Amino acid sequence: MGFQINTNLAANNTYRNLNSTQNSLSSSLEKLSSGLRINRAADDAAGLAISEGLKSQVGGLTVAARNAQDGVSVVQTAEGGLTETQSILQRMRDLAVQAGNDSNNGDSRKAITTEVSALTDELTRISGSTNFNGIKLLDGSSNSLSFQVGANGDANSQINVDLSGANVSNIASTLKNASASTNFAVASVAGVDVASGATFTSTKDGVVTTATLGALNGGTAFTATSSMDDVAAALNKDSNFSAGFSATVSRDAAGVATGIDVQAKNGGEVTSSAITGVATGVTGTGAGLQFDTAAHAQAAITLLDTQITAISTARAGLGAVQNRFDHAINVTNVAQENLTAAESRITDTDMAQEMVKYTRANILSQAGTAMLAQANQSTQGVLSLLR
Repeated sequence: MGFQINTNLAANNTYRNLNSTQNSLSSSLEKLSSGLRINRAADDAAGLAISEGLKSQVGGLTVAARNAQDGVSVVQTAEGGLTETQSILQRMRDLAVQAGNDSNNGDSRKAITTEVSALTDELTRISGSTNFNGIKLLDGSSNSLSFQVGANGDANSQINVDLSGANVSNIASTLKNASASTNFAVASVAGVDVASGATFTSTKDGVVTTATLGALNGGTAFTATSSMDDVAAALNKDSNFSAGFSATVSRDAAGVATGIDVQAKNGGEVTSSAITGVATGVTGTGAGLQFDTAAHAQAAITLLDTQITAISTARAGLGAVQNRFDHAINVTNVAQENLTAAESRITDTDMAQEMVKYTRANILSQAGTAMLAQANQSTQGVLSLLR
């Protein structure tokens, strides 16, 4: 190779290597300072796409865990109201048993009636005051609440809480109205028509209240394995029916279900349109709480037993849902931990390994700078030829 000064190939080669080293050094400094292996898409395009998906899941699971904890709080609030409701009903039942004894005179039974009336008013107050974040839980206005406990938009990411059995307002109304109920005998639950359009009507002081049913049981036919309680529950879940009426199961002396007792909340006498599988209604002696006679006190005991059982069932359902929320929180936390670890393995810098790269690049940078200076000096020998 000739002795040239216009083109210094050694310097150009050294500069190219030094430039590459400087890029590596800059990349290492960026990764070491941020702690991230992927700072831009160019660092690892596929890894970036995967890590962003994982980041979405982790963020969603974090919020979902809080949602599930809110669900636990809602259930605990509702269950707290039902606990006191059950205590009140138990006290009412004790009073009804006391009133069933003919050793009580008229004043004694009047005192019992006064206390029961006050307790019924408290049930009404509890139904209206038990709320979470302004959402009333026990007045029948919120029959079902949905909670997002997963990070995705499918049904498996939600838990529904059924509050239809926790309608304390309906219980208070049933106990307060000492009006006659109408019994509708049912020979076979499987024969009950589930189609919509049937009506229940009550008349009180010339005012007529009518409820037109939707399709009972969601339009799904009752089967031989269904019970009379299923029919009563289906009626009470119908919003049009529950607005003006309440249904309980009637039983014979042996405790066998024979039909449905329907009571109007306005105290009127109940009639209905023809319903397949349901006999014409027969007005009874009253389903409300009365303590003026031993017979009425016994009827009150039966009615209170029905309401206590309903509250027990509702509390058991809420307890089961709370346990489900607890497990959902645990699963969500485990998934969040594992997905965070997966994201970390993709995006986080291995500091020790990157420090090795940085040290190597730093030494090469210093060496390259020194060699570039030497390469630039290599053509100085031409000057000696020009003297």
